[in-house]
Amino acid sequence: MIDPVIFTINIGEFSFSLYWYGVLVMLGVAIAAWLAAVEFKRRGQDPDYVWDSLLWVLPAGIIGARLWYVANATLGGDMRYVQDPLAIINLRQGGLHYFGAILFGAVAFYFYAKKMGLDFWLAVDSFSPGLLLGQAIARPANFINQELYGQPTNLPWGIPIDAQHRMKLWDDLAQFPLETTRFHPTFAYEILWNLLSVGILLVLARKFKDKMKPGVIFGSWLILAGLGRNIIEFFRPDQPTFPGTAFSYSRFVAVLMMLAGVLLILIKYRVIKVKFISPGKDEYEIAPPLQERLDAKKSNETAAKEASDTQDPNQS
Repeated sequence: MIDPVIFTINIGEFSFSLYWYGVLVMLGVAIAAWLAAVEFKRRGQDPDYVWDSLLWVLPAGIIGARLWYVANATLGGDMRYVQDPLAIINLRQGGLHYFGAILFGAVAFYFYAKKMGLDFWLAVDSFSPGLLLGQAIARPANFINQELYGQPTNLPWGIPIDAQHRMKLWDDLAQFPLETTRFHPTFAYEILWNLLSVGILLVLARKFKDKMKPGVIFGSWLILAGLGRNIIEFFRPDQPTFPGTAFSYSRFVAVLMMLAGVLLILIKYRVIKVKFISPGKDEYEIAPPLQERLDAKKSNETAAKEASDTQDPNQS
């Protein structure tokens, strides 16, 4: 198996380790942002907004991903974060949840878009394919960490899992020998599903661009991401479930995502009407280029400062 640590630097009492998990997650973020920038530009919007927004989105996404993971684990009966709260900030061995990253990142981006005057639907439509692609690129980290695998399988693509990484269901090595027991690589299934979904979204956005209402690509992402998670959860008995059921919290959220995506698309095409939800405009609104906005802000601040410096002291 691959060592989760790429290298470690020791300087006196100080030690720094670079983990594959962190590298692949950040690579996924970079690729997701790149594809979002491509989609921004294709829709006529300045792609610099994408890179600028990362100052807001990235910290919020990491915090949200960690908090969701901790909450999910705690609901499943894992009390280690309650017993040792400092463990919450220890990300070296993994422990991030996609849903939390999306939720907190989306909230942060909403405020960024509002501040910058961006069309929110243009932004989420542009980010949607990249979110799936970035997740697919980061998923091999789960293989390296030997986590997020499914039940034993005899299929030729099953993967081995070391004894120390076995779930309690399968830690009896007499019943599940290391030499012969293989497990469903659920992270690989998610990679394949995400890549397929990226292709679907990009084809829809290009081939049917004249028929795509603002927000429909995002709605399609909700459906595809939710459907994929529901399928993969069938292979994930490790996920915390509602008490007395086999239905996991993650599947519940995934079902809500699918329903929200269907509802959004129906509203956008005015198939149904909801009093408190407007279908919105049929075209994206294009904001001025980022540099133009920054230059205008700087000019206004300079003019205000000059006016303040020249103000009559007796009138202050």
